[in-house]
Amino acid sequence: MENVKKQSQIGGISIISFVVIVTVSLAYYQFVFTPAINAKPEVSEEILNPSGTTDIKIAEGSSLPANPTFFVPKEIRASLGVSNKVVWTNDDITAHSVTSDTNYVDPVNGPFNSLDSIGLIPPQGTYDFTFTQRGEYLYHCEPHPWMTGQVSVEPSFG
Repeated sequence: MENVKKQSQIGGISIISFVVIVTVSLAYYQFVFTPAINAKPEVSEEILNPSGTTDIKIAEGSSLPANPTFFVPKEIRASLGVSNKVVWTNDDITAHSVTSDTNYVDPVNGPFNSLDSIGLIPPQGTYDFTFTQRGEYLYHCEPHPWMTGQVSVEPSFG
């Protein structure tokens, strides 16, 4: 009889220990691990809201492959904290997109793709994107893939 009591106590302790371990694990996952994984990186205010912008025009007639220019300028350099907010203005009579060639997702501002935020850029419309880290970002127009451009973002040395 005493042997049955000891086994019953060991079984009860095992179940309680299991419940405590599972509860602690779930609490750690929900309150420590998940928020740390989903946290956005800390970025300075001047990078999030730079003092200036970098402007790119979508040239008139860009939807035609024979057009000599598409994005003006085709390649541009921006500086973090100074001009890392890039604004594309559609001067064409056709809607266009600005779509990352590499499916770049900025850690703060999300996908670099006008289709994900505003859709196609209508005639006389604009699309802006603020880059928060240095790099070279190749892009194109989704409906007109011959339209290509590049934004290079460098640290500000000022």
